[in-house]
Amino acid sequence: MLLIPAGEFQMGSNNERAKVRKKPACKVYVDAFYMDKYPVTNAQYKVFIDANPRWGKPSKRDEWNRVKKILSIFGKYHDGNYLKHWHGNNFPVGKDDHPVTHVSWYAAMAYAQWAGKRLPTEAEWEKAARGGLKGQKYPWGNLMDSNMVFCGKDVGKTTSVGKYPPNNYGLHDIVGNVWEWCVDEYVPNFYSSAPVRNPVAGLSTKKELELLIFNFRNVSTDRVLRGGSLFTSSEPIQTAIRRGRSPLLTVVYSTKLVTSHSTRFAANIGFRCAWDTRLKSNFYNLY
Repeated sequence: MLLIPAGEFQMGSNNERAKVRKKPACKVYVDAFYMDKYPVTNAQYKVFIDANPRWGKPSKRDEWNRVKKILSIFGKYHDGNYLKHWHGNNFPVGKDDHPVTHVSWYAAMAYAQWAGKRLPTEAEWEKAARGGLKGQKYPWGNLMDSNMVFCGKDVGKTTSVGKYPPNNYGLHDIVGNVWEWCVDEYVPNFYSSAPVRNPVAGLSTKKELELLIFNFRNVSTDRVLRGGSLFTSSEPIQTAIRRGRSPLLTVVYSTKLVTSHSTRFAANIGFRCAWDTRLKSNFYNLY
C-alpha cells in the first residue's frame, strides 16, 4: 500500500460539458490514508475465498445441497455473474496477476474486511487518482494518452496489473482495466452538499462508516463505481467520472462500435482497498 497524504483537493468538475453528477467541483479535505498500489488480483482473491469458502463459487452439487447453499453467498450477494470467468474456485491459467473481475460490492467489502482494510471512500479514491494534479482530466494530465491506460475498442480482456505507468502517488491502473467499487452510497447530486472534510455519501461520521463496514450485508442502496474499465472510452476514465450501481452488480454493460456493428460488452468490475490507522483488524476480521 502507498501513503496518500492529507490535504485539500478539488473533487468533481466544472467543465461545461461535464455531466450533472460530477458537478459542481468542490474543495474538500481528506485525512491521510493508505491505498493499494494495484487493484486486487486473482491470486490475492483466491487466498481470500480459500480461507472463506462461503465467498467462493458453489459446485453444481453444492447448489442442490440446502445446508451448503445457505452457508454460501450463492444467490444472495451478487447478480449471478460472480467470478464469471473463474473455473469453479480457480482463476484462469496465467491470470494470477490480472485484477479479479465480476466482483460485487458485497464481495469486495467482505475481502477488505477479512484483510483488515476497507474500500476507499469516493473522495479518497478521487484524491488518490488525481495524484496531486490540479484541474486535470486524467491521472497523468489533461490530454488522453493511450500509453498511460489500458482501455479502448480493440481491448478484449484484462491485462496484468502494473503494466502501465503509475500516477504521481505511485498508483497503477487507477483508471482503465476495471471499474473500482467505493464504500459510499451513490448520491447523484452529492457534490452540491458534500461536507468539506472527509465526505462520505450517505454517512455523516467515522463512527457511521465503522458501523457500515461491520454491517455491510444489510446495505441495499446503490454504491459508487469509479475509474472506468478496459471497455470504456476516454471520457469514463477521467478522474471525475462516477457511476452508481446496485451492490449486487458484477458487470457494467456498455455499447461500443466494433467494425461495422454495435456489440454489447460486459465491462468488468474489480476493486482495491484502503486503510487507515484507526481501523482495527481484529474488529473487522469476522471470518
